[in-house]
Amino acid sequence: MDTASVQFVLFGLAAAAISNFSRSSVWRSAVLMTASLIFLALLDHHPTAFIPLAGFLLLGYAGLYLIREGWSKSLVWTLCAVIFAYAWLKKYTVLPEGIFISSPYFTIGLSYIFFRVLHLLIEMADGGGNQSIEPEAYLLYTLNFTTLISGPIQRYNEFAQDQFAAQPLMLGPRIVGLQLERIVRGFFKVNVLAMLLLSAQEGALQDLQHSLSSSQKFLSALLLAVVYPFFLYLNFSGYIDIVVAIARLMRIRLPENFDRPFSASSFLDFWNRWHITLSTWLKTYVFNPLLLALMRRVSSLTVQPFLGVLCFFVTFFLIGVWHGRTSEFVVFGVLQGAGVAINKLWQIGLTSAMGRNGYKKLSSNFIYTAFGRGLTFTWFALSLFWFWAHWQQIGMIVTALSAAQWLGVWLSIWLLATATLTAWEWLRAAMLEIKISGEPAVTSRYARVVYATAFGLVSLVFTVLLNQPPPVIVYKTF
Repeated sequence: MDTASVQFVLFGLAAAAISNFSRSSVWRSAVLMTASLIFLALLDHHPTAFIPLAGFLLLGYAGLYLIREGWSKSLVWTLCAVIFAYAWLKKYTVLPEGIFISSPYFTIGLSYIFFRVLHLLIEMADGGGNQSIEPEAYLLYTLNFTTLISGPIQRYNEFAQDQFAAQPLMLGPRIVGLQLERIVRGFFKVNVLAMLLLSAQEGALQDLQHSLSSSQKFLSALLLAVVYPFFLYLNFSGYIDIVVAIARLMRIRLPENFDRPFSASSFLDFWNRWHITLSTWLKTYVFNPLLLALMRRVSSLTVQPFLGVLCFFVTFFLIGVWHGRTSEFVVFGVLQGAGVAINKLWQIGLTSAMGRNGYKKLSSNFIYTAFGRGLTFTWFALSLFWFWAHWQQIGMIVTALSAAQWLGVWLSIWLLATATLTAWEWLRAAMLEIKISGEPAVTSRYARVVYATAFGLVSLVFTVLLNQPPPVIVYKTF
């Protein structure tokens, strides 16, 4: 049930319905805790498998207690202990293999719990230890089943504001309807569109391994690179749609995790739109403190703009490394860090050469924006090879074509992405201009009913009539 399956949706809707039997925060908290514990039990039927997770949570809460009690040195030591415990439980390959637990244990959702625990520790220390988080609230926040598997990474004050409010969020028929429509849309994205794209990607990978003509291999490589970014987006954002909607039905507002990422015209802008809660978390707790610390030590006005370049690289390198414990993800992190660092250097260089007004005018140029959007997609597609493939597969993919052919593949993707994404932006804007009763026709209530009905019927065909198994949510493994 750790997927965007019918069972998970029904479980979430049942929990939401029971939660609304009473407006009392005590009742709603009891329902959320019960649902979260049942959800964990359904994911793993062996109680002993949860001992390491329980120990990790206990370690985090012990750190909170020490900080609250005023032990000044506890933050650094607790942060180090939590980070080490996380790397140890996730079995990062930089650690000696002999220290790992040999018996199987539960780690699903640990990466997202890790961020929530670190957030609590840092915020508790910054607040002078004046705030108090009871064990029940701590467990509700860290084990909330709507954010356990793949986020989004919600901050505690936002969670507590909704969950423990004496007057919970309003939940009228219109809001319920919008959330149900979003669940259907998310289910369709994961179980139909993402599944079809995954099938196409697997087919392209198989084709590259066979003795095909150069032109056929070229097209297979092109398809392999282009399809996966869209698959990953639909797979992840579709799941986020479902959990955000379920949480809202339980009167909790989860933060949005995506904002049309393929509309981004730069790699920096892309990470403002993709996995927003992750990039925002690291900007808050890594980028900003690191940049501030460096600027305090470097007084040169000439050098200071380049400190941001270094901080961007470190921050987004960590984003890549967080995604996995093997060396492939180190390369993925380097490519993410390089993408934002080069983007920042480009901005600094153009601003220096053209002035702020000149660079601002260039950035709003239609052609410049279009090619920037295509290049952003191309770089992300390239980096994702180290996201989904292991070294043996990457070696096979690289040797399937010559260097000149691969150069042709990436140039073709850049031009194709530039043209296609620009056409989509134009079409979207044109459709939004068609209005009925003052609102865009394509987003009206009637259009949403039609979309939801169509998406629901197609999803039903895939999951029930065709007996198509629910796909794995990629980000649950992180």
